[in-house]
Amino acid sequence: MRRYLLRPLIVVAAIIILIETWIWDHLGPWVRRFVEILPFKALKQAIHDGIERLPPYATLAVFAIPVAVLFPFKLAALALIASGHLILGALIFCAAKVVGVGVAAFLFEACKPKLLQIPLFVRLYDMWNRWVVWAHHYIDPVKKRIAGYTRLVRGGRSGRSFRLLMRFRRVHRERRAMMARTAATGNA
Repeated sequence: MRRYLLRPLIVVAAIIILIETWIWDHLGPWVRRFVEILPFKALKQAIHDGIERLPPYATLAVFAIPVAVLFPFKLAALALIASGHLILGALIFCAAKVVGVGVAAFLFEACKPKLLQIPLFVRLYDMWNRWVVWAHHYIDPVKKRIAGYTRLVRGGRSGRSFRLLMRFRRVHRERRAMMARTAATGNA
């Protein structure tokens, strides 16, 4: 029984892990390209040299910078949501989340060699990688089922099955409507 109650939480956790990983994998290169385009070559080199000079534990503190900068935006988004501006608040929160993960991905790539010198970080990094593998193992079968349903809905090779399903649904609705009309005339 407990397993069935925890299953939705496990699915949500797996989805969150996969979304974070997807954003990380897809936004990191974009942020890297954006930084390469910026004309402030001396500033970029100074930041890179500054990170290179930092000891491993101080390098870990570099990740507090995007968190500190984006935290007010997330609070403002939550305040907007609480005041009834759901869409605007959600958009601001998602934008802050995406920018934060993208910047963190960029910083992680710059700081990774130093961070891997910290034993606790190595254990946490390995644990995260195991969670990602677990999440894929847990969610991939669901994705395959959803892909099968979408193929069914689109038509594809299974178009006949979809048409039969829609016909069954239409007939079922017609019967239900006829029963409702019969019941309404019988009560009158």
